[in-house]
Amino acid sequence: MAAQGLSVISKTPYFSTNREAFRKPVKQQLISQNLSNSFFGTKVSIPPVGFSVIGSIRSCSTVAAITLSLPTTKTEIVSDKNLKWSSRSIKSFAMAELEARKLKFPNTGTEALLMGILIEGTSLAARFLRENGVTLFKVREETVNLLGKSDLFFFSPEHPPLTEPAQNALDYAVEEKLKSGEDGEITTAHLLLGIWSQNESAGYKIMVTLGINDDKLSELAKNKDKDIILSFK
Repeated sequence: MAAQGLSVISKTPYFSTNREAFRKPVKQQLISQNLSNSFFGTKVSIPPVGFSVIGSIRSCSTVAAITLSLPTTKTEIVSDKNLKWSSRSIKSFAMAELEARKLKFPNTGTEALLMGILIEGTSLAARFLRENGVTLFKVREETVNLLGKSDLFFFSPEHPPLTEPAQNALDYAVEEKLKSGEDGEITTAHLLLGIWSQNESAGYKIMVTLGINDDKLSELAKNKDKDIILSFK
């Protein structure tokens, strides 16, 4: 193993109580190394990295991009009315896309949106579904029964585009929030009501098969502006 010394200049010393010393640069020794493995016969060179000592350790910050909107045709209206999608709605949508990919479907449909709500699991809509006997396993099973299995060798796109009923369901969710006339969040309850509004869609048919009806959904509609778990009476 070979080592080669390298001098790096920093603008301020790390330890010093001498006021004059802070005006003078200090040197630190870094080492570049060549690592070899005789068994594999490989050699990896690690170049030296220069840095400045500034008297304190700075933590690296990572900037994460978070999607604050869902792909609806009502985006401009949402912006004008100071509305936003709840974090649970956004996560439910992300899980819906993932579920569509797992099932190797070319699109994200209302059935995937329904599964997304159940996978997120902490919202008012998710609890409503569970309390009425609608589980993720049952929805997956009914989805396959209704739509069939996808081609084994088909690969879904990273973000499967929405079907027309799914797009309409998102738009309906926005309209439901607008009816309240108040600012705030578009919740998973709005989203579930949007799925229910598409009575020819797979998501609607699955909900009907599993026992959901207008009377049961009226309970959810009373608290649709909230996205926290409440008990239904």
